[in-house]
Amino acid sequence: MKRMFWTGLGVAAGVMVTRKASRALEQLTPAGISDRLAESITDLGDAVRQFGMDVREAMWDREDEIRDAFGLNDDTEPEPGSRATAR
Repeated sequence: MKRMFWTGLGVAAGVMVTRKASRALEQLTPAGISDRLAESITDLGDAVRQFGMDVREAMWDREDEIRDAFGLNDDTEPEPGSRATAR
């Protein structure tokens, strides 16, 4: 019974090692390398796109803060006689 257990354990370990080795070797083939490269480029493009959206959002937030600081909000009407109505 002990021999069957250890034989079964050895077979299972051998199968696992063989499968992992096959996956590792496939990643070293030209197709595997190109797949990983394409995935990396896609991830980089997504990161750059997200960075651009974050910068634009921060820019719009800062513009709103500056408009609030100077009282140039679009939703407020200028007072009669102010320079804004003289234009």
